[in-house]
Amino acid sequence: MRQSTENHAVIGSDTGIAMVPGMTTQVFPDLRKFLDQLSDDGDVRVIEAPVDPNLEIAEIHRRVIASGGPALLFARPKRSEIPVVTNLFGTTRRAQLAFGLRPAELVRTLVELIQEGMPPSPSRLWANRRLLGAGLRIGTRRVGRGPVTEVVSSEVDLDRLPALTSWPEDGGPFITLPLVATHHPRTGTPNLGMYRLQIHDRQTTGMHWQIGKGGGFHYQASELEGRDLQTTVFLGGPPALILAAIAPLPENVPELMLASLISGGKIGQCAGPDGRPLVADAEIALCGRVPMSLRRPEGPFGDHYGYYSLRHDYPVFQVEYTARRRDAIFPATVVGKPRQEDFFIGDLLQNLLSPLFPVVMPGVKSVWSYGETGYHALAGAVVRERYRREAMASAFRILGEGQLSLTKFLLVTDRSVDLRDIRTTLTHILARARFETDLYVFSNLSMDTLDYTGPEVNLGSKGVLLGLGEPVRDLPGEFTTSTVPARIERVRVFCPGCLVVDGPGYAAEPDAAPRIARDPVFSDWPLVVLTDDADRATASAINFLWTTFTRFEPAADIHPAAHRVMRHHVSYAAPIVIDARMKPPYPKELFCDEETASLVSRRWKEYFPDGGVEMGDSDRGHLD
Repeated sequence: MRQSTENHAVIGSDTGIAMVPGMTTQVFPDLRKFLDQLSDDGDVRVIEAPVDPNLEIAEIHRRVIASGGPALLFARPKRSEIPVVTNLFGTTRRAQLAFGLRPAELVRTLVELIQEGMPPSPSRLWANRRLLGAGLRIGTRRVGRGPVTEVVSSEVDLDRLPALTSWPEDGGPFITLPLVATHHPRTGTPNLGMYRLQIHDRQTTGMHWQIGKGGGFHYQASELEGRDLQTTVFLGGPPALILAAIAPLPENVPELMLASLISGGKIGQCAGPDGRPLVADAEIALCGRVPMSLRRPEGPFGDHYGYYSLRHDYPVFQVEYTARRRDAIFPATVVGKPRQEDFFIGDLLQNLLSPLFPVVMPGVKSVWSYGETGYHALAGAVVRERYRREAMASAFRILGEGQLSLTKFLLVTDRSVDLRDIRTTLTHILARARFETDLYVFSNLSMDTLDYTGPEVNLGSKGVLLGLGEPVRDLPGEFTTSTVPARIERVRVFCPGCLVVDGPGYAAEPDAAPRIARDPVFSDWPLVVLTDDADRATASAINFLWTTFTRFEPAADIHPAAHRVMRHHVSYAAPIVIDARMKPPYPKELFCDEETASLVSRRWKEYFPDGGVEMGDSDRGHLD
């Protein structure tokens, strides 16, 4: 039965979220209730034509999301009896609809209570009794049986799942929307995370636990105790579980608590045959363990940076039995060059949590991580500068905070600026940066596992650029010099103070960047980006962000006109050249193969016989 809804006022600007028209406080208890709503809204299309989970479904998905199209339910995937649903959250509207107004309302109220001082007055508590009541309803509740246990089998055959192979050089099919549940072997603290699972064979998958992940910490603790780690993977269930699984919560805060707070009630759990708790309203549960000391090659996989992550050894998930609804639906997503479905969830999560940043980091007014760079490659921050160099204290605080600690390059200012507008933000910073004292590069640090710009996996460097106070220079806005250095083909202006140039590829001239930095023709420009295609890099802000910050590592690819060491600080002289060319060790950029692209183009009218779904350009997507 469909739940009732009530109209609700738009959340104010203090949350950072601009709600879409018609948004309600409706909460969806499971995947199919959300699909019912999308169907009522005309925002899901059922594809009855047989389609192949190997490459074909992913390319259909990419073309639809590139055009801002609907969610997709593939009713007849080849080699499986289970329908596949994708693009559930691939627009701002659907992402907000899935999680509703409740999370933003709760964050706003919580921040107001904290800002008014603790403990709050009795009148304030009464005014926020809804929040307090919600606090009493969080957690899990036991139910006798749940839809997820309608079909339970110890005859495991993962090949019957319609898992997607998304890119031509992927190592195989992957489960891309898994909710991976573990418990710490000593404390029992639960964790719910989302880690891709490559299907190795009928009974095993990879377990892609990157550095800094809660499930990985549980596994490490189990290995130290000489024990396997019991693990359960859920597919589907309340949409709130997905938001909770990817939220950057403190390590010991249970994600199921957040999910129940978002959904407004306790998450129903029923017992599996071995007694482990199962999310009652999930579509599918894979139940097993991750053996200690066992690794197996995993990958390659086309990931959200827009390149392949390469083949490495990862733990193995051994599935002992499966549980599912009788009419289960298999949720999946596809990642690649921005903007894909994960972008809309990531930005919604940033908007949701942004009011909390000044609470947990008092010197920080706002932070924005750029999804166009994979989120971890670049962030901007507005901070307080109440005394000289306080901004660096805030920068260190940001770089030590949860998932923000993976940030590769951080732009920092103490003046109000729209961080989401990279042209405005970069112009603001460049006008104020004193590169001799305001540019910092920190080497020999951990780096996001999926970022291959460092010397080896998980290792690299970070950079911080301050732009504080009043402007210290006038920025040029046009490049008027008729002559350019040798082998430079194109010079383009991205924003005042920032040029983008292209020329020889890295293999042809590895040292082109320092040569360009020393050339007097660029002396008036504080920042020059050396790229492989200047026209492409400046075609849009998204292109600039993606082609620049996913292709450089601060310690290796920042080249000043000159530098010297003063008091153990490297002092840089502008212009600063960022070498953002593709380099020989980097993985390949993601492109659909010609055969699949041709197949999808030819069959488009079979997929959508009634029309109404535009065929976008999956290779360029939202980049241009």
